[in-house]
Formats: sequence, C-alpha cells, structure tokens
Amino acid sequence: MKNYYFIGVFFFTLSLLSCGENSLIYSPIKVDDNVDAAPITGLFQKQVLIEDYTGTWCGNCARVAYAIERTKEASDRVVSVAIHHGNDPYDFEGIGPLKNLISPNSELALPQSRLNRITTWTFPEVNNVQQALNLTSNNCGLGLALNSTVADGNINLDVKVKFAQNYSNLKLVVYVLEDKLIYRQTNYSTFYGGVNPIPSFEHNHVLRASLTNLMGDSLTNTNYNQTVTTNFSVPIPSDVANAENINFVAFVIEENNNVINVRAAKKNENQEFQENL
Repeated sequence: MKNYYFIGVFFFTLSLLSCGENSLIYSPIKVDDNVDAAPITGLFQKQVLIEDYTGTWCGNCARVAYAIERTKEASDRVVSVAIHHGNDPYDFEGIGPLKNLISPNSELALPQSRLNRITTWTFPEVNNVQQALNLTSNNCGLGLALNSTVADGNINLDVKVKFAQNYSNLKLVVYVLEDKLIYRQTNYSTFYGGVNPIPSFEHNHVLRASLTNLMGDSLTNTNYNQTVTTNFSVPIPSDVANAENINFVAFVIEENNNVINVRAAKKNENQEFQENL
C-alpha cells in the first residue's frame, strides 16, 4: 500500500513540474519597464512619443522644438510628431479630435506638448528632458515593425504588432509625416541664436495624414505570442511637398489613450521587431 502511495506522489509531483515548465514556456512574460531595468528576453524596446502641437507663427514653439532636438540627442528611443495648427502652411485640418483630447473646454493655445499622447511635458521642456526619457525602457509587452514601399504616387505600408503579454481594448494609430520643410519660424526664445524670425527653419516630422482614425483603429487578437499585421495601400497625401521626405509613425494606445509603444520608420524601410534576445 505504501508503495502505491509513493508512486502516486511521484507522478503527481512530476505532473506539477510539467505544468510549471509549460507555464514558463507558454505564459506571458512579466514586464519590468523601468527606465533602468535590464533587458528581458522576449520583450521589446520601449520608445516614447512626443506629440508637439506647434505653429510657424508661434514664437514660444521654437523652445519646444529645441527641447525635442536635445531629447533626441540624448536617446535614440524618442519619436516626435509636429502637429501644426493655425495660420500656418502646414496646418493639420483634422486636428479636432486631438484638440478635444488635450484641451476639451478651451481654445488650443500653443505650444502644447504631450508625452505618450496624454502626459503634459513639464515647462520648460528643455529642462525636463529626463521626464521624456523616463518613459523609455528596455522592456515593453508589445513591439512594432513597419515595412513600406513608396513609389508611383502610392504608399503600401504594413504595420506589424507582436505581443508578449495579453492585452485588450487596444487601438492602432498610424501617421504619415514629412521632413525637410523649409519655412520661417517665429522665435521668442534665446535658442537658435535668438534670431526672430528664423528665416529658413527646417520643419521635420510634420503630420500630413493619419491612415487610421486619429483616436485609433481597434486591434484584435492581441494576446500573448500573437502577431497582428495591418496593411495600408493609399495614394500619397496631396499636401505632401516631396515624397522623398515621407516617413511614418505607428503606435498602440490603451483604452485611456496612453501610448504603450511607438515606432518610427523611413520610407522603403523594412524593419524587424526590436525584440530582446
């Protein structure tokens, strides 16, 4: 009888160990996304999004542009989007939903800058570079990879999202941006030599179009070990001045509009996931 008891305990223990091994292999990976956390195998590099509400006419906006440049010099995990508004050659006409998100009960006073869409970048931004960098990490529960072809007046773009965690109620936002737009910039700051206006300022990462709803398109199949691909085949936006300077930004947001992760890509770039090995 004792022999049967010990045999039963042996197989019961073995089954528990087997379940434990399976859970380690197949369960979602625990995420430590602190800025100084060591990379965890199977997770993804985490980048921060800066949405810069700006205008060529806005004298204080040059201050934020300078802060973004300093932040990008400090880290290659910073993605910026310049959303122009007002009497401006690059005015983004569809700004309404974003204005309602960040300034629902008043006019959209510029400059405005948001980290990961909903966090206010503390003034003066150039003194708070670390606030943005603290939102980057070696570890994120999802990663993005973009593959694009821009040719013959058309954009073909695949946005892939891979999951190392189980998620729900996620949305995808995809932007078309343009670089190297040369136009004067009003400047009330001491930056850029204190010149006002700056006669031939280079405006980069200018929002030209959103290929999704500005507030995001719903993602499905957002569970551990899944990869979701969304394809966009569209004409180049009519207000793009030079198709050679097109680039893309894609990001995934939670139900509360907070950005989980973001990725930028040049045209005709084929990316791999930034996955920790």
